[in-house]
Amino acid sequence: MTGVWRQARSFDPAVQLLLINQLTINLGFYMLMPYLAAHLSSSLALAAWAVGLILGVRNLSQQGMFLIGGALADRLGYKPLIVAGCALRTVGFAALAFADTLPTLIAASAATGLAGALFNPAVRAYLAAESGERRVEAFALFNVFYQTGILLGPLLGLALTAVSFPVTCLVAAALFAALTVLQTRRLPERSGGPTGEPVSLRTQATAVLGNKPFWLFAAAMTGSYVLSFQIYLALPLETARLAGDGALGTACTSALFVVSGLVALFGQLRITAWCKRTWTPQQCLVAGLALMGAAFLPPLLSSSWPPAAGWPSTVLAVLPLLACSAALALATAVLYPFEMDTIVALARERWVATHYGLYNTVCGIGITLGNLATGVVLDAARGAGLAFAPWALLAAVGGLCAVAVAALARGGHLRAPAKEVLGV
Repeated sequence: MTGVWRQARSFDPAVQLLLINQLTINLGFYMLMPYLAAHLSSSLALAAWAVGLILGVRNLSQQGMFLIGGALADRLGYKPLIVAGCALRTVGFAALAFADTLPTLIAASAATGLAGALFNPAVRAYLAAESGERRVEAFALFNVFYQTGILLGPLLGLALTAVSFPVTCLVAAALFAALTVLQTRRLPERSGGPTGEPVSLRTQATAVLGNKPFWLFAAAMTGSYVLSFQIYLALPLETARLAGDGALGTACTSALFVVSGLVALFGQLRITAWCKRTWTPQQCLVAGLALMGAAFLPPLLSSSWPPAAGWPSTVLAVLPLLACSAALALATAVLYPFEMDTIVALARERWVATHYGLYNTVCGIGITLGNLATGVVLDAARGAGLAFAPWALLAAVGGLCAVAVAALARGGHLRAPAKEVLGV
């Protein structure tokens, strides 16, 4: 950890604040969201369809508005969108503490999602602009702080929810309120978009939507987000099958997230430094995608195992799933800094927040469709005696993504597009 703090201090104060910002954002978000569904179904006695609607509205309001949030950040500046997003999430989380009717719950959930759409593209674009030639290092650090928030948030939320869920909501809201004040006072203004004469919204849209290399890269990378999301879908479901729904099963599911967080926390900076010394950025992308696909081979080999009985056999049964979780985290550590840097390069450092927003929207759509397909295959495969099929399919997706990115690199499509394409 001393190496993380030392490297963070080597950046200017704005970057340091953005790192703390992301840690706190994830801490507040993940102390609340994992327990929201249980609160809605148990404490408020809502039907399953209503719970799904509320959670779906949150996801849709975030994924569907990423492009708008990014475009506004490029036009208005990064700081206003970051501050507005944190302020809106403060309101949304505070409202969840008291909301008890479906309309108010939907409104509060939508506010929390829209808040993420406002600050997410702006934070990444600000970090890219402020870190300059050290973008890869900055995004490696960003992932460490990001994953630390995911690791600590549910643990803090578990303790607070034991008191009451409204207390969890209010503490999360207080964290975002503190972030809002801190960034209002300490975060320097940073303009977005290209410098010079004002550019029309139509020119901005044409520049981004006409960026063919960016679109090709986003399409090729979408599968990686489907794969990484399986720590929330396929892996917990398989863990529940093997370990059951009791305390031991819950502990095994929690271990998936702990392993993933620890890999990022203690390995990210070393992994990034080694990758920079050893490979080109394009090779890092291909290697990370290939590793992401290979992560699903251990569960494939153990997919025919029967449910375990007793803790020794349960621990043995979930080892392949823990190996998958660790490999996914390792693959993300390889990919993420170079992926974020490639987006900036393909944007030619113009309208970066808009590109990040569009990228998140494309990948969000991919996650939704990919999870639907994964769920269908998971349901059908075991009944058909093909328990290995979902894991083989996921491994193949990783391999196909690696091949696609390698082909883009060979064809020169991962270099910045021609200036004329951007129109600015």
